Amino acid sequence: MRIIIVGTAYPYRGGLAAYSERLAREYMNEGHEVEIITFTLQYPSFLFPGKTQYSSEQQPADLKITRMINTLNPLSWIRTGKAIRRKNADKVIFCYWMAFVAPAFGTVARYARGGNAKMIGLIHNMIPHEPTVLDRIFPPYFVSAMDGFVAMAESVVGDINSFDKGLKPKRVSPHPVYDHYGEKPDRSLAAMKLGLHEQQNYILFFGFIRQYKGLDLLIEAFADERLRRFPVKLIIAGEFYENPEPYLQLIHRLKLEAFVELRTRFIADKDVSNYFALADLVAQPYRSATQSGVSQIAYHYENPMLVTDVGGLAEIVPHNKVGYVVDVDVKKIADALVDFYANGRSGEFINNIREEKKKYAWSKMTATLNSI
Repeated sequence: MRIIIVGTAYPYRGGLAAYSERLAREYMNEGHEVEIITFTLQYPSFLFPGKTQYSSEQQPADLKITRMINTLNPLSWIRTGKAIRRKNADKVIFCYWMAFVAPAFGTVARYARGGNAKMIGLIHNMIPHEPTVLDRIFPPYFVSAMDGFVAMAESVVGDINSFDKGLKPKRVSPHPVYDHYGEKPDRSLAAMKLGLHEQQNYILFFGFIRQYKGLDLLIEAFADERLRRFPVKLIIAGEFYENPEPYLQLIHRLKLEAFVELRTRFIADKDVSNYFALADLVAQPYRSATQSGVSQIAYHYENPMLVTDVGGLAEIVPHNKVGYVVDVDVKKIADALVDFYANGRSGEFINNIREEKKKYAWSKMTATLNSI
C-alpha cells in the first residue's frame, strides 16, 4: 500500500513527532511505501508555551518527510490536499491532537479525496486536557471529512461520538510501546551520565509540565513523612510549559530541596533511556488524560508505574499488576508510593510488565488502521 501520514514530524520535536515517525517505520517494515506530510508552520510562537518547537537532532535519513502545511494559511491546506490526491495513496492517516489543526486537516482531507484513498483520523485527543471554546467549534469540520477513526482509549471514542453520532467506523488500539529511544543502559552508566547516585532510589516524573499533569499533587505526596524511611528521591525531568514558581515554592515550603532532583528542560532523545534506567517507579499523577506516551516508554524500559484513574490510563496500567491506579488524591498517591517501597513490589510488577507489554506492539496499531 501507499500510505501518507499527516501530522507532526521532524523538524518538530516531542512525543507527537516521535509517534508519527515510529508509525511510518512500522509501515515501512511491513513493506509499504510511506510519506509523512508535516508543517511549515505548526503553531505561531505565541501559542507555544515551551522554549522551542524544533528538534536539535539530525533529520531521520530513513524517512520521507515533506513540509507543506501552514496552519495559518488556508491556501497551503488546499495545495497540500491536491498534492496528496496526485500521489494516489491508499490511506491518508491524520494524526489529530487538538482543535487548532482541525480546519487545516479537514480542508486537506477534502481536497485529497480521489480514487480509493481512505481518510482515517488517528486520534490522540479529541478534546484536549485544557479545553477552550474552539474545541466545540472546529472539530466537526475535521470529523465530517474522515471515513473512520482509530482512538487510543475507549474514553476518546465517546468524545468522537459527540461530533459524529456513531455513524462512522471507530476502533480502539492502545498507544504502542515507545521503543525508539534505544535499549536500557546499565544503571551505573546512566547514573554517571546524569550526575546522580547509583545506590539512590528514584521516583520519576517525566515530560513537559502543565497544571493538568498534577505534579503539585506528586510533590505534596512525596512530602509524606513515611517516605523518609527509604533512600528515595523524586526526579522531575521535563520542560515547564507554565510558570515554574508555584512548584518551586511548594518544594521549598515542604522542605523537600534535598529530596528532589530538578532537570526541568526538554529531555533530548539520547538522554531518555538514562532517566528510565534509574527510575524505580514512573509517576503520572494526572488530573486529566486520555492515554500517555510516558506509560509506553515505561513499558519499554520495564518500569512499574503509578497513574491516576482518569481517562484511559487505567486501561493500560492494570492496578496491582504493573503498578498502581489511584484516585486524584494526595494521600492515595502517597499510600501507593509507601506500599511500593515498604513491600518491595518492584520485582513482581516488572515480571508482569514483561508479559503485559506484548499487547502494545506497533503491528497491532497498523492492523487496526488497516481495518478501517
